[in-house]
Amino acid sequence: MRQTILARRYAKALFSLGKEDGKNEQYSEVLSAIAELYKDETVENALVNPLYPVEARLKVMAKIGELAKADAIMARFLALLVEKKRADILPDIAAEMRIMVDQEQNISHGSVVSAIELDDALKGKIQQALEKITGNKVILETSVDPSIIGGVIAKVGDLVLDGSIKTQLNGLKESIKGRE
Repeated sequence: MRQTILARRYAKALFSLGKEDGKNEQYSEVLSAIAELYKDETVENALVNPLYPVEARLKVMAKIGELAKADAIMARFLALLVEKKRADILPDIAAEMRIMVDQEQNISHGSVVSAIELDDALKGKIQQALEKITGNKVILETSVDPSIIGGVIAKVGDLVLDGSIKTQLNGLKESIKGRE
């Protein structure tokens, strides 16, 4: 929980700086690219491990920033994370930054679970319906779960639309139990 709060604070600060210069999208992409590198434990270890001197960790972060095409403000931000021993939360900062940029651009992320693989035409119809309901552009991720029997479960933010046969059967079951 504490990491999320810290990550949100750092992301908010960077978001404010990026908003002034109109570089929020660029900053978010740079952070996401660097966060992707954290999947390799050796990269994360080189930036986070206190056994390495701060100067060495700063040089590694500077080189990563250079390769990610970070501007001066982003390079200073990355150095600050190393200096303040917060480099370990960079992936969380990247996620929070992406959320802030998406909110600014009225983009929501959603998921659709179906019993079978959905074709592109049906995905498009579901996406259009969710965009109409939410008023935002919706980016969907799809997954398959045969246990829902049929129908779909769509989630966008706090909105959950459950049209699965499994849920309908459970509702019918509860209704019959209630009458006994």
